[in-house]
Amino acid sequence: MASGAIFSSLRRRRLPSIETFLASVDLSDVALVQTLISVAGELVSCFSDHRFSFQGKNSRSLVRKIEVFQLLLECLKDSQKLSFPSPTVVLCLKELYLLLYRSKILLDYCAQSSKLWLLLHNHSISGHFHDLNQEISTLLDVFPFKEVELIDDVREHVELLRKQGRNAKLFVDRNDDALRIRLFSFLDEFENGRIPNSNELKAFFVDKLKISDARSCRAEIESLEEQIVNHEGDVEPTISVLNGLAAMTRYCRFLLFGFEEDELDLENGNQKKVKKRLITQEIAETFLTTPKDFCCPILLDLMCDPVIISTGQTYDRRSISRWMEAGHCTCPKTGQMLAHNRLVPNRALRNLIMQWCTANGIPYDPPEVFDASAETYASACPSRAVLEANIATSTLLIQQLADGSQPAKTIAAREIRLLAKTGKENRAFIAEAGAIPYLRNLLSSPNAVAQENSITALLNLSIFDKNKSRIMDEEGCLGSIVEVLRFGHTTEARENAAATLFSLSVVHNYKKRIADNVQAVEALAGLLLEGTPRGKKDAVTALFNLSTHTGNCVRIIEAGALTALVSALVNEGVSEEAAGALALIVRQSVGAKAVVMEEAAVDGLIGMMRCGTARGKENAVAALLELCRSGGAAAIQKVIRAPALAGLLQTLLFTGTKRARRKAASLARVFQRCENASIHYGGLGVGYTFASNSASTRDHTSFADDVSVPMSISVPVL
Repeated sequence: MASGAIFSSLRRRRLPSIETFLASVDLSDVALVQTLISVAGELVSCFSDHRFSFQGKNSRSLVRKIEVFQLLLECLKDSQKLSFPSPTVVLCLKELYLLLYRSKILLDYCAQSSKLWLLLHNHSISGHFHDLNQEISTLLDVFPFKEVELIDDVREHVELLRKQGRNAKLFVDRNDDALRIRLFSFLDEFENGRIPNSNELKAFFVDKLKISDARSCRAEIESLEEQIVNHEGDVEPTISVLNGLAAMTRYCRFLLFGFEEDELDLENGNQKKVKKRLITQEIAETFLTTPKDFCCPILLDLMCDPVIISTGQTYDRRSISRWMEAGHCTCPKTGQMLAHNRLVPNRALRNLIMQWCTANGIPYDPPEVFDASAETYASACPSRAVLEANIATSTLLIQQLADGSQPAKTIAAREIRLLAKTGKENRAFIAEAGAIPYLRNLLSSPNAVAQENSITALLNLSIFDKNKSRIMDEEGCLGSIVEVLRFGHTTEARENAAATLFSLSVVHNYKKRIADNVQAVEALAGLLLEGTPRGKKDAVTALFNLSTHTGNCVRIIEAGALTALVSALVNEGVSEEAAGALALIVRQSVGAKAVVMEEAAVDGLIGMMRCGTARGKENAVAALLELCRSGGAAAIQKVIRAPALAGLLQTLLFTGTKRARRKAASLARVFQRCENASIHYGGLGVGYTFASNSASTRDHTSFADDVSVPMSISVPVL
């Protein structure tokens, strides 16, 4: 199928060069004629018997013209005068070469594009055929037939074709246009809050469009969503209309074709994909070191679909879309405000990643259509038609969750997962319609796909604040989420369970309820120790959130999470959050004493002060300060005896961020109050005194000043 870029160039009447379509060939003399014969023959053989869903008359007319050119070229091949063709003949043949390939693009487009897309652009595509016919007519008018030998039969065909070209007019099929108008009438009904009659929808999609099963209907939806991603601002219809049509078609898919037809794909394709993903991760993490530039700064995992945001930073499309969907308007890496939410594909980097994966034998899955369009959905305000169609669809899906077969429930969970990632409106009405209890039941399913889709659907629903209480108040739901975190069938299910706990723990009152489940904290600690990079990020962020509740300190220590946090200090991807959590835990004496007992704690924090990021250094020095304040003499002595601390503090006092300098100055005053401070740090007096002039005698900063943790892992939307 011709690419959208080439067809877009054709639409704007900018003729691409021959090199756009072809490898280098000898475009001279008989070799040119032979090449043209081959191209024309291929077009005739491919499309002469093809049944076009739309643009049938225009397509057949174009193929018949190509058949005449095929006769003309065969005759030229046998012509004696073509042994030494004139420059005019060669120029016309080269122009014909380009016209044939433009014909191939247009015919390919009509043969392979979705039916709905062709229907939407019935007038413009008819215009493309007319333009091409006009150019063919012009070529025939200027072709120097007197310089070549043609048999009478061929000459008559050419003359007839030339006369037809002069009289040709734009042809728009009235039946196709009537279908296009009918399609928009259905959309208008949704826009006005009415659901179209099911029999009329069936007559349109099945009888008229010949969309006869769930698979072909799904292909239409994916094609529309692909066009949304590749949409250009000067193309009609608008994004909101395309979203409405996609939502309406999705509703028709389940209304007309049910759920069972997807069972084979679900059991075979998705299960294989899960296994393939796990094998890929195992290979990548066990045997290879992924180049840093190939990893997303958020997920710290190999990017599948790298995109560039307005600040020039590159992220994986899925992770940055989730970040924006969560309401953030800054760049996770630089902190700069985003000028806009547009995501530009970084195709050069993606090609490099594909080459690296191929060279190292790692399977590389291209991004799926619905993932690729996430940022478009997130940034576009949904129309009334989109909302009404999605509400109608969710009603069908929840009914299947309640009463359907096991495969139907699995499919319904997958579709709810996808609907719940496209905006707060969808998340609101899905939960209000009663999806949460049924999704909770599926969390214990032995089917890995059903479990993964269910936990991810709950994760996406939990982003909407009102849904957090619905999930927490649902009897047994928290326990089921924890069970998935502990024993989930797939890595992604366990990771998404951790992310769900993080999302729920944003509400202060829920932090204690989550931490009171000892198994939840234990499982988060285990994921932080042994999970994938993304899993560790989800786990440490959830633990940090739980640490902000003072009543959870003892529970975190008892569950063994403290050891996991200390171990995470040496992991660049999660060290900032780990240090931030420790800074909160050591505010209480029981936490400080527990940290003192961890042999690697102080060394890990000192290491972050030496090699960590700016925020990491802030959190590390804040943790050491709180440790000295709450841990008593034993903690102070352990910190004071740490090697190289003096030089690190001196450096931080002059080169650190404002908060880091403030914490360093406060830590210096703690030392000055110790009777042994002058022995250990006599050379730092001037530096400490200088720093203390810019800070108060006692640090009374707010929580935000005490611990700096960039929430670069927002709640995933999957």
